[in-house]
Formats: sequence, structure tokens, C-alpha cells
Amino acid sequence: QVQLVESGGGLVQAGGSLRLSCAASRSISSINVMGWYRQAPGQQRELVARITSGGRTNYADSVKGRFTISGDNAKNTVYLQMNSLKPEDTAVYYCKADVRILSYWGQGTQVTVSS
Repeated sequence: QVQLVESGGGLVQAGGSLRLSCAASRSISSINVMGWYRQAPGQQRELVARITSGGRTNYADSVKGRFTISGDNAKNTVYLQMNSLKPEDTAVYYCKADVRILSYWGQGTQVTVSS
């Protein structure tokens, strides 16, 4: 089992930056894939970025070049650095961990980008 705790959300103006953190209750090197997802009001939850235990990353087209996902094994934490934020990035951001066939979610953190 994995517990995930997100932090770092908040209110920022368009063009600004935020860094989200997802602290895991176990070594992230033992987690197959960790990802960030987001859900805006009235929208489906969508993948933002993910990173494998081997360090491979992939991103949604809408955030490529602006967001960076990274992991710190020593802190059991995955980060999402978000730059050049846009109002359309406003959503609740969730961290997800995939361990074999099981998936675990954090409680989410709100990101609001004002124009």
C-alpha cells in the first residue's frame, strides 16, 4: 500500500510558477510509475505528466515545455515544476502511484491561475 500527500498548490497569476510535491509513504524507486493528473470543474481527470522508476517521463501535449516532473529518491517525493502557467491550467492536481496492478491516489491540491 502507498499513501500519497500532495502539497504546493495555490493561487498564482498567469505566467507565474508553482512547484507541487507528492510525498510517498514508501520508496518511490519501488513504485512502477508515479504521475500527476488534474481535474477541472466539469471535466474528466487527465494525465499531466508521469515518471517511471527508471526515470522515463512523458507529458500531456498541453504542458510540454512548461512543466517538468522529477523524483527525489532520498525524500520519497515526486515534484511537478509548473512554469508559464495559464488560466486553463486551473484544476485540482492529483498524484498517482502505480504498483503492479494497483493504483493509489492522493487527496489532491488546488491550483488556480488568474488572468
